[in-house]
Amino acid sequence: MMVVRRPRMAALVLAITASLGVAALAPPPALAAKAAPAAGEQLVPYEQFTLPNGLRVIVHTDRKAPVVAVNLWYHVGSKDEPAGRSGFAHLFEHLMFNGSENYRGEFFEPFELAGATDQNGTTWLDRTNYFQNVPTTALDLALWMESDRMGHLLGAIDQKVLDEQRGVVQNEKRQGENQPYGQADDALYRALYPKGHPYHHSTIGSMNDLNAASLEDVKQWFRAWYGPNNAVLVLAGDIDVATAREKVTRYFGDIPAGPSLKRVDAGPVQRGTTRATMTDKVPQARIYRAWSVAGYSDADVDRLQVLSQVLGGSKSSRLDRRLVHEEKLVDKVSAFVQPFELASTFYITADVKQDVDPAKVEAIIDEELRRLLADGPTDAELQQAQTVIEAAFVRGIERIGGFGGKADALAECAVYTKDPGCFRKGLDVVRTTSAAALKDTGSRWLGDGSHTLVVLPGERTVLEEEPSPTPAPFALPKPDAKYKTVRTSVDRSTGVPMPESFPDLKFPALERTTLSNGTQVILARRDAVPVVQFSYEFKGGFASDQGRKLGTSSFTMGMLDEGAGDLDALGFANRAESLGATLGAGASLDAGNAYLSALKENLDESLGLYADMLRNPRFDQQEIDRVRATWIAGIAQEKARPNGAALRVLPPLLYGQGHPYAIPFSGSGTEASIGALTRDDLVAFHRQWVRPDNATLIVVGDTTLDEVVPLLEKHFGDWKAATPAVATATPAAVQRPARPTVYLVDQPGAVQATILAGQVVPSTKDPGAIRFDFANSVLGGEFTSRLNMNLREDKHWAYGAYSTSPGAIGQRPWITFAPVQIDKTAESLKELDREIREYAGGKAPVTAAEVAKIQATEIRSLPGAYETSRAVMGTIGGIVRYDRPDDYVFKRKAEIEALTVEQVQQAAATLDPDKLVWVVVGDLKQVEAPVRALDLGEVHVVDADGKPVAAKK
Repeated sequence: MMVVRRPRMAALVLAITASLGVAALAPPPALAAKAAPAAGEQLVPYEQFTLPNGLRVIVHTDRKAPVVAVNLWYHVGSKDEPAGRSGFAHLFEHLMFNGSENYRGEFFEPFELAGATDQNGTTWLDRTNYFQNVPTTALDLALWMESDRMGHLLGAIDQKVLDEQRGVVQNEKRQGENQPYGQADDALYRALYPKGHPYHHSTIGSMNDLNAASLEDVKQWFRAWYGPNNAVLVLAGDIDVATAREKVTRYFGDIPAGPSLKRVDAGPVQRGTTRATMTDKVPQARIYRAWSVAGYSDADVDRLQVLSQVLGGSKSSRLDRRLVHEEKLVDKVSAFVQPFELASTFYITADVKQDVDPAKVEAIIDEELRRLLADGPTDAELQQAQTVIEAAFVRGIERIGGFGGKADALAECAVYTKDPGCFRKGLDVVRTTSAAALKDTGSRWLGDGSHTLVVLPGERTVLEEEPSPTPAPFALPKPDAKYKTVRTSVDRSTGVPMPESFPDLKFPALERTTLSNGTQVILARRDAVPVVQFSYEFKGGFASDQGRKLGTSSFTMGMLDEGAGDLDALGFANRAESLGATLGAGASLDAGNAYLSALKENLDESLGLYADMLRNPRFDQQEIDRVRATWIAGIAQEKARPNGAALRVLPPLLYGQGHPYAIPFSGSGTEASIGALTRDDLVAFHRQWVRPDNATLIVVGDTTLDEVVPLLEKHFGDWKAATPAVATATPAAVQRPARPTVYLVDQPGAVQATILAGQVVPSTKDPGAIRFDFANSVLGGEFTSRLNMNLREDKHWAYGAYSTSPGAIGQRPWITFAPVQIDKTAESLKELDREIREYAGGKAPVTAAEVAKIQATEIRSLPGAYETSRAVMGTIGGIVRYDRPDDYVFKRKAEIEALTVEQVQQAAATLDPDKLVWVVVGDLKQVEAPVRALDLGEVHVVDADGKPVAAKK
């Protein structure tokens, strides 16, 4: 449940690629010409109907998995909030998760019992949406729940619920503002749009307005906007239109329509060019430049997407080439469009290197933008930008639900344009636009009228809230007489219709072979999209930095795609995009991997580039120096984020100096270690760990062994390791500390404190690992687990409180974390300690109901858990890394089914609250004294590197 910022689904690609953390993809010209029609007309077909009460329903059939994506969009967002009621849309998104008149409980609970995945709700400027993927047999449950809160909510909202969720929302607001640059967006929108424009205020609202919200205010807000005639329901997946019509009519047909309210009349605002600066606790200056541009349904937005790709959308874009590669003035630069219904925003952002004058960077941004607007893109730039967007759409439509899936795309288009398939038109505009059209569009929108915000390192500037006027009475007209209800047979007094059966778990068969070079190949076939994905799995990882400079593993793997063979860094990036391929490499705690996602039409050429990356990385000194500077800046950014700082400090405290895991868990190393890396260090690491023997190549996608193995032999068959393999040993076991300890990290001016507690637990390979993971889920692994229900839902001191235990070959870390409001730091520590102590010690033992709930969640979510190739690949990666059998997913399911309450409680006892290590990141002036007064353990003050800080006199 969150405020979310994401791009237009008509350019679905950008949301998908951003969420995957990879570059956008570009097919060759021949494929680009046919990618969009195939994607638009064949891969996302839909049917639709409208109920008499005005509810519009869109149905897309995709039978690849026994799941249905349920995505309900209400056409109301923060733009619809009158003065004095800011934040109401987002507040109501939260309120609608707190049960309804016929289900008095947390909305998540029945879905957890049914095995739902990808469940959440979001609010933004123009809409509020709720979504979940459910097993096909649980569709009635999902429709009952969604219809009950649409038609039967008001009786479940009382002052207690309002106060609880108001507190949660206010902590969400604090959590966002507590991040570096966390107030920039609010400042930008205030400047871009004048007071009175619906986009002037933030979606999360002001504290004053939230505090002033009365019970009757929020109920009237619900009556105004949450009727069926202001909603679009998309069902995508294992469903057909006949079934959808029967079920949706049964559950939603008797809900009366709401009033038809006049829509806000506003559009883009092109004011004079303005600028501002603010200071914040940030490690480097960041430049934001933004323009108010055409609204969502205007084809100019699609053309601006193409233009942004040319200007700053990839490694080979104009701004990247000039500012990152040639003049090396910034660590990161980007250009993109965030489309909204009334007016969109075109952004340019740049993270300026330390000791570089931001004005110099701004001058180059001006110069490059003027040149692009004057001359337009070259034919090569235009073609590459077009193919990037189209090919990524093909990849994106593998997902039916969740953020950015097909259900989202259909719903967004229907709400904003009344055409569920508007992304087809958007892709057509992208495919057919000309350089002259882009030049004309850019000149029309990207001239005068921008606002520049420069955030500089310094003291945190508190963005003061604007005065909140007394809102005018909110009188509602009567619903339009054209809307009718239909009588249904649903008896809601009988409660939620829980499914009696569930789909069986299906996981693709793993086919195996071995290449001439000794690499084992594992293939899982998936043919939903014409894409083949590869992950070459190597030994090593962060743990192999022991005896080396910290960060060597991660830095070396990150350099593999910075030039290979005959191609320098930019040449490599351009070649990848021209093939429609994404390539890269990285490391984790115990391993490294290199990945390729290839369009099937270019499989041979893409594998050739992949082989060059692995076998012949250039490690050019100039690229090492460039990446090193950006990497060190990234470490500073990591320290500036509360969670990042805490996760740098905690591991050495858990494992002790000299242990391979006693490192920042990001794997980024330290400024000193990265600064000292040499080319020889990278070559040596590559020679030792990036090698075909003792490696596994995972292949998932639209191919067969007969098809792919000859290509793999062609490109990798003669690859031989230059040196003998080094045996890898399991990291040595460590003892927990003798008593609990508390470490405080100062973050002056923080409005929240970030609390972590951790200790070592047995390895992921331990026979009891599944039982311990299960016990952790009861305590803090789910939304309705104990920690979150306490600190968020009961106390509303936090936006969320969870616990996790990341995988490791050696003893793994168990970590609980909670960002809490600063004035409740000590109280939150006390509650977390109590919860852990009573659970592990048996005073508040696990219950049969908790075990049954987690069993249901774990088992029933499995059929939908492997919808995408990436999910399958991740599971196979775990099979490889932890020496699991090929049928591990089925063995895990059987073990969870057989778990008893006693076994789970025994696993919970793995935790020892008397040996916890606590880390608290917050404003010491506010938190140190109350934390010390708890007497939870010996208290130490350290910096973001974990080094002791002398007491101030």
